[in-house]
Amino acid sequence: NNILKDKIIIEGEDFSHLVTVMRKKIGDLIRVVDGVGNAYDARVERKTRRSAECSIINIYPNHNEPKIHLVMGVGMLKNPTRSEFLVEKVTELGVKAIIPLKTERTIPAKPKADRWKKVALAAIKQSGRGYLPPIRELRTLWQCIKEQRVFDLKLIAHEKATEHITSIKRKNSSATSIIILIGPEGGFSDNEVSQCVAENYIPVCLNKKRLRTETAAIVAATLLID
Repeated sequence: NNILKDKIIIEGEDFSHLVTVMRKKIGDLIRVVDGVGNAYDARVERKTRRSAECSIINIYPNHNEPKIHLVMGVGMLKNPTRSEFLVEKVTELGVKAIIPLKTERTIPAKPKADRWKKVALAAIKQSGRGYLPPIRELRTLWQCIKEQRVFDLKLIAHEKATEHITSIKRKNSSATSIIILIGPEGGFSDNEVSQCVAENYIPVCLNKKRLRTETAAIVAATLLID
């Protein structure tokens, strides 16, 4: 979509959804998000066969975005359906970026970045978020911890951790930027956890039970994002 000073031009798939699914007509009000944090109330003013022109009525900056800036590094999953489910749910919950990780126990797979971006886009529309979290390029765990340095709080989910994630969050209540690493099937190795601890990551427990990767990601996002 083209968002100009006082109007929005809706084209492509969004236009098809507007007219065939939502069945919007001239004069109808709609809510539009731009993917960089803003939402707009707009009125449909004109339609052609391929586009709609809407006038902007109100702008809502930083729309439905949490106070916590949470980045999530996640071990790659073999099952694409489970990966898409993970992307969808953590996007709805408010994660700011997703980093696919290659770890010692990752089953070889390539991130389907284009597909995941579509899933994330659908999720922000459904949830009413104004921000579309980027799907980063596949990184090794070592690359990730070396590149992602500037955070108030750095966490790694580990089943052997003795302190619960909520306890760590309470102790760091002033933290507004957080990164958490979630392992693949089989979790992180002890060596990987040691590497992260050496880079000031704190091991945290999410649950007494052993959780699937996508479940762990959802639990972590829920507990960390206000």
